[in-house]
Amino acid sequence: MDQSSHQHTAESYDAVAKIYAEKFQNELDHKPFDRKMLELLTERVGTDGTICDLGCGPGQIAAYLHQLGAKACGVDLSSQMIAEAQQLYPDIPFQQGDMLNFENLEDNSLAGIAAFYCIIHIPKHQVVTALREIYRVLQPDGYLLLTFHIGDEIRHLDDWFDKPVNIDFIFHQVTEMKGYLTQAGFTLSEVIEREPYPEEAQTQRAYIFARKS
Repeated sequence: MDQSSHQHTAESYDAVAKIYAEKFQNELDHKPFDRKMLELLTERVGTDGTICDLGCGPGQIAAYLHQLGAKACGVDLSSQMIAEAQQLYPDIPFQQGDMLNFENLEDNSLAGIAAFYCIIHIPKHQVVTALREIYRVLQPDGYLLLTFHIGDEIRHLDDWFDKPVNIDFIFHQVTEMKGYLTQAGFTLSEVIEREPYPEEAQTQRAYIFARKS
């Protein structure tokens, strides 16, 4: 991600953080499939290691992992999103971080990563770089659960929740993302697609379980 688009993404999420938290902190209530995928991730990782909610926003994924009994944490590019998450879930550690360069995460430090719709802000020419960084911080045999919107388009927003923003939402084909993951060193476990729920953006969704070999 070039520095300007990187900064625009962070600033855009900073601008909408409070409204976003109010709107999405309870989103899993009407997403049983997402809950099931997180339950499966937790079962596979077990209770010994930490699962990171990557691109955590206001922390709703980390909170559900915590509810399931996992040792959860959260990382997000937006400092204001981290502030919202810390306020909502003070028992879970959250930190600002960049998925292209996790300066505060050591090699082999995470047992699992739930990356829900954060890869969609990485330009395609840098996706493998981001996935290699995820691979680096995962423990051997650690699991990644990656989700994204299926398609070829890039949706750009200049206005979001009545706030001025400058942000791209980049869609991917499933075969394309599988190739990126393989290039980054991952072994693919499952690839699952679903239709949108009525309460969310009307896009097809992909869920990929991949493992650090």
